Amino acid sequence: MDAIKTIQLHTLIIALLFCLSSGNVTAQSRIAVLDFELKDLTLKPGVPEEIERTASVKPMLEEELQKSGYEIVTIPMDVQLQATSGVGYLFDHHDIAAQLGQKFNADYVVVGRLHKPSFLFVYLMAHFVDVKQQRLIADYLSEVKGGEKKLTRKGVESLVVKVNETLSGLK
Repeated sequence: MDAIKTIQLHTLIIALLFCLSSGNVTAQSRIAVLDFELKDLTLKPGVPEEIERTASVKPMLEEELQKSGYEIVTIPMDVQLQATSGVGYLFDHHDIAAQLGQKFNADYVVVGRLHKPSFLFVYLMAHFVDVKQQRLIADYLSEVKGGEKKLTRKGVESLVVKVNETLSGLK
């Protein structure tokens, strides 16, 4: 009788553990964020403030993605530069961006651009690339009016909301 109760207890524990874990085990998505590129179409392109703002987007985006529970994959800048054939190349060639992400075991790659058509506003543009499928799965655009850091952060937060929506739609 004791052996049967022990077996039943073990079976119950195993079943309970299975039930508890089956609904809650989700793999954390691994996202690589490449450096954003500046595409400045104004009459005074490449001013230091815009170069600085463009450089700030990647770390802001990584920070906000981490807050949302994603694991950030780091791709060194020299490796990123080796993979590109010029400005905008990785933004336009999703398969190459995906291959770059694959080398570092990322699930997704964000390839971004700070597009500045005016002195009054910029667009944060981001392509969301699925590494396994080697294709673009989402194209994001977030308008930022003004040059203040808090406004840029709001634009970045908007991108993260869009990433969350895309990934929840894939489940």
